[in-house]
Amino acid sequence: MRPWAPRAFAFAIVALGVTFCLSAQAPQPAPAKLPGEPHHHLKIDNAYVRAYYVELAPHEKAPLHQHDHDCIFLSLGPSDVINAVPGKPDVHLVLKDGEMRFARGGFAHVTRNLSDAPLRLVAIEFLRHQGEPQNLCAQLVPSSPLGICSRTSVSSKDRAFSLEPQMETAEAEVDLVRFSGKRCDSALYSGSLLVSLEDPGIQVNLEGSTPSPLHQGEMIWLGPNVLGYLSSLGGDSSRYLQVTFKDGGTRASD
Repeated sequence: MRPWAPRAFAFAIVALGVTFCLSAQAPQPAPAKLPGEPHHHLKIDNAYVRAYYVELAPHEKAPLHQHDHDCIFLSLGPSDVINAVPGKPDVHLVLKDGEMRFARGGFAHVTRNLSDAPLRLVAIEFLRHQGEPQNLCAQLVPSSPLGICSRTSVSSKDRAFSLEPQMETAEAEVDLVRFSGKRCDSALYSGSLLVSLEDPGIQVNLEGSTPSPLHQGEMIWLGPNVLGYLSSLGGDSSRYLQVTFKDGGTRASD
C-alpha cells in the first residue's frame, strides 16, 4: 500500500460521516395545510365544520399534511391504509365500509393506500375543540369504552327508519341513519351535516329549495329552520351519516 493511502482512507471516512450528519440534520418539508392538500377536496366550509372528500389511487399516498382541528374520518368502502405520523410508529388500519375514527387535532401525517382499489374517505373537521368525546353505539375513539347505545326505530307497512348514535361531544352528536322505502319522513335537524354512505344514495327535499341528490360521499349542510324530508334515489335501503350541532345551527359565522 502506498504511504498516503491510510490518510486518504481516513479522509474518505470523515467526509462520509460529515455527509451523513448533514443529511440527518436536513429539515423535513413543512406539512401541507388544509384546505390546500390536493387529495382533500373541500365540500363544506362554515362556522362549524370543514368537510372533505378524500381520494387516493391504488398504492398512492397523500404527502405530509396538517390537521389543526378535531376530526372524524369515515371510510367509503373497505380500506387498507398506513397512517404515518412523524416520530411515531406507523399504524396499519383495515377499515370496513362506513367505519369511522375520531382524532384530536394538532397532528401531521402521511396516508398511504395499500390496496389495489382507490381509497375514498370523508374527513370532517370540527372548527372548535369538542371537549371529551364519548363513544355511544360505535367505538370512534379507540381508547374509550362504548357508552349508552340508545337506538331509535320506527317502522310501518312500507317503510322503516332507524337512528343509531355513534359518538357525542360537548357540541355535537354523530348518528348513523338507515331507512327503507321511497320516502323518509324523519325530522331533518337544523345545524347538521348529512353525508350519503352508499349508491344510489338519498335526496334531500327542503321546502322552497331544489331537491339535492346525494350519491356516496356527497354531503349537504342544513342551516337553521329547515323543513322537508328525505327520499331514496332508487335503493331498497339507504344509509347516511348525520352530524348535528346542539345549538341548532344558530351560531354566527366567524
